[in-house]
Amino acid sequence: MAFCSSCGAQIPDGSTLCAVCAARTASAGPTAVAAATPTAGGMTDNVAGMLAYVTIIPAIIFLVLAPYNRNRFVRFHSWQNIFFHVAWIVLWIALSIFAHIPVLGWLSILIWPLIGLAGLIIWIILLLKANQGQMFKLPVIGEMAEKQANAM
Repeated sequence: MAFCSSCGAQIPDGSTLCAVCAARTASAGPTAVAAATPTAGGMTDNVAGMLAYVTIIPAIIFLVLAPYNRNRFVRFHSWQNIFFHVAWIVLWIALSIFAHIPVLGWLSILIWPLIGLAGLIIWIILLLKANQGQMFKLPVIGEMAEKQANAM
């Protein structure tokens, strides 16, 4: 099933009108959103979803501002970015504690750059997928973000 880019309601496949808000949608597939239609704020959904990943500040702003906080696609990417940042901070705190263990701390010198590179690659993938209009979900964080996006 596809989702309405205006209100986030589910739309049957092949339908071009949302039954909830009567907005026109493009039948693009189950996880794609009509990325070419600008929202009331003048920014397209895919650009707003991509900007939500820049830092945690735009994600919070998109969850507060009126035209974007009603859009399921933008809410999903904002929540996923917030949860990704929280998980990233927890991981770095755990690694810094691990680095203070006398013998094992030396091994963390090898682990830190690899985890940093992996985080950078995941962040770039999230940016690109949001720009393509896809709701790419990370394994655990994506499910939590989807629950939060559907809560409104």
